[in-house]
Amino acid sequence: MSVSEQQPTGRLYGVGLGPGDPSLMTVRAVEIIAEADVIAYHSARHGRSIARSIAARHLRADHIEEALIYPVTTESTDHPGGYRGALDEFYETAAARLAAHLDAGRTVAVISEGDPLFYGSYQHMHKRLAHRYPTEVIPGVTSISAAAARLGKPLAEADEVLTILPGTLPEEELTARLAATDTAVVMKLGRTFPTVRRAMERSGRLPEAHYVERATMSGERTEKLADLDAETVPYFSVSVLPSRIADLPPGTGTSAGTGTTTAATAADASAATPTAPAADEAASAPGEVVVVGTGPAGPLWLTPESRGALAAAEDLVGYATYLDRVPLRPGQRRHASDNKVESERAELALDLARRGRRVAVVSGGDPGIFAMATAVLEVACQEPYRAIPVRVLPGVTAANAAAARAGAPLGHDYAVISLSDRLKPWEVIAERLHAAAGADLALALYNPGSRSRTWQVGKARELLLEHRAPDTPVILARDIGGPEESVRTVRLADLDPHQVDMRTLLLVGSSQTQAVRRDDGTEIVWTPRRYPEA
Repeated sequence: MSVSEQQPTGRLYGVGLGPGDPSLMTVRAVEIIAEADVIAYHSARHGRSIARSIAARHLRADHIEEALIYPVTTESTDHPGGYRGALDEFYETAAARLAAHLDAGRTVAVISEGDPLFYGSYQHMHKRLAHRYPTEVIPGVTSISAAAARLGKPLAEADEVLTILPGTLPEEELTARLAATDTAVVMKLGRTFPTVRRAMERSGRLPEAHYVERATMSGERTEKLADLDAETVPYFSVSVLPSRIADLPPGTGTSAGTGTTTAATAADASAATPTAPAADEAASAPGEVVVVGTGPAGPLWLTPESRGALAAAEDLVGYATYLDRVPLRPGQRRHASDNKVESERAELALDLARRGRRVAVVSGGDPGIFAMATAVLEVACQEPYRAIPVRVLPGVTAANAAAARAGAPLGHDYAVISLSDRLKPWEVIAERLHAAAGADLALALYNPGSRSRTWQVGKARELLLEHRAPDTPVILARDIGGPEESVRTVRLADLDPHQVDMRTLLLVGSSQTQAVRRDDGTEIVWTPRRYPEA
């Protein structure tokens, strides 16, 4: 038979049936089932197929039914390839069975609960057959949409980010992702439920979490996740963290100016907070202060934990430049201030928390390194704030970020010193520079200069040259992660104070630090991990 005389192949359809209620099947899904010669569906070894039960009223006696029965689901297997090997072999065999019908010119509809390409069994047939046969996928209503509808709660609103997670992820991964996102749905509960619950609790999201079982099907159940008995949770259930914005009063704005105050007007800020008591009263249940390190620049440097804390906060307190790095969220109040009022800023944050607010103090880099953590903790150890919960979340430090851009100049022992004499006398700084340089430590020098401090860099260079060779590599890292980022390496003897400002961090090598230009033209700076013996 010539190629032109060959029998045309059949057409493959992946048909989404929706979450369970047959009345939620799409018109197109019903049409395809009516047109199909073969109806295929997956099931466990017990033979009962949820997909078939949804579509049952549309099946005809002359339909050829292909039951694709999984050899394993959650149990163990003696297959030489293990669990994955057993499933791969099953998918290949199932695809071959369907291919035989398609080669014979029959139309094959693989029916799937929910949507065929959303955690659906059909997708394993699709990637084995779609490139060989004419194929069409009919989308279906997902269990996620059904769960939100049954709860009567929006999944996401405005700029909120919805994250969909399989409950089979490791607990640490689940915790990190739940902490970082605005809203979430966790699929595939059942045996994973204890892990999912712990992740919800560890990420601080358990009070928000809802549970939906068999949405739109018989036996449907909705509850708060915290109230569930793990023994009663089946595989076909989801956990939902719905929109936070949806719970805000209607008309809540997103303007950066809404609720924006300065540390100097803390009393006015408290009075303007709609739910706050009078300024001299404390809430019956205090809130919390979380000091968040945002890293050296924007969102790419945020840890998941910090991202989650910023999203959960009702009030953001910080230096205006750092607050500008945090996305606007409806309902959040921002309290911006100058960078020289750390104590006032800390007191404002603790006052807000004392009145029951969830407060995030926004700090650049790591909050524990020349930043806001110390200021907050110092005030928090005084009355009337000693009972206010305070947490400090780490961030990527400016020194680490700069070192990574340059190579690995801090690969051995190093010291971190601030050249600012605003909070300590220069004599102390000079003594520490002498000690660190004399010990042959690499140095990370913070706050090297500003408009009002122009001589410290030159003086530091003189002190260091008493202990270091003139050609010691010095990295000038400016605005790392920002739009004006620059990284340059100069000799210590050539360090020009006029090229240094408050946005610059200096990394000074030890006697062992190497600056090497590689074949691609890039220069890298690194300090060996091994130090020579005396």
